[in-house]
Amino acid sequence: MINYDYITEYIRATIKPSTGLLAELEQYAAENHVPIIQPEVAALMKVLGSLHRPGKILEVGTAIGYSAILFSGFLKPGGIIDTIERNEQMIEMARKNIKAAGLQNSINVIAGDALEVLSCLDKQYDMIFLDAAKGQYNEFLEQSKRMLVPGGLLISDNVLYKGMVATDTLVVRRKKTIVTRMRSFLKNLCIDESFETSLIPIGDGVALSFRK
Repeated sequence: MINYDYITEYIRATIKPSTGLLAELEQYAAENHVPIIQPEVAALMKVLGSLHRPGKILEVGTAIGYSAILFSGFLKPGGIIDTIERNEQMIEMARKNIKAAGLQNSINVIAGDALEVLSCLDKQYDMIFLDAAKGQYNEFLEQSKRMLVPGGLLISDNVLYKGMVATDTLVVRRKKTIVTRMRSFLKNLCIDESFETSLIPIGDGVALSFRK
């Protein structure tokens, strides 16, 4: 957590609890240490998505399919979600969960390395969600700019990385490269004239960018 514990606990206490499959996936993720978006980030995504009503969403980092299923709740009717994952076990679980949700016709899991897949994609998206290898966000940014439509949203998760991005006093040696690369990503994103960007200190840090 990057916030005071009491603030995070209070915010989470105000969020309506998930039900059905999403609740089951949250429990599975907690018990098996699978990283999914944190509750306060999920709540933010619901609000943003409901306002934006994207018809085409690209997600980089599928895991067990939790966020893609969540996003389907605000996807425009007839819309599509493309989500990229390289871990074979996660791909299998995600596809199983997506099928259980009855969303196999609107959520497409693309197997492969994110950078390789992104470089091959030739589509336009209304919303792009970055939640994969943190050290590659700069490369993800270049591909996202190519595919995100004007008026689209780029949402980048985990950008404060346990607070280490904001202060050297928290940086552990083995994470120094990731922190350096994330700082570079945020600098590039925030000075990019094609975006309006706001950094939000919830979850593990979220960058919200509007494509001009």
